[in-house]
Amino acid sequence: MADIPPNLDWVRAAPDDAEGPGPWIEIAFGEGDDAESPVYIRETSDPENVVTTNRRKWDAFVLGVQAGEFDHFVEGIEDAENSAP
Repeated sequence: MADIPPNLDWVRAAPDDAEGPGPWIEIAFGEGDDAESPVYIRETSDPENVVTTNRRKWDAFVLGVQAGEFDHFVEGIEDAENSAP
């Protein structure tokens, strides 16, 4: 596992009005601003488990989410949440 810089500025990916501990995904951008600069991803409930990618791949992922390319992964979730006791 690559060394994770200790001074990263982690940003929680949650709605502004979200309350509670989550779990939430947090993102931190490493040094540099080119396509190969590191991007770190973790979950608030397991902050020691960090996934590393680069800015090019992160940007492609975000654009894919915005374009609906991953919608099939969440089909039926709203129905399941609304029927929970």
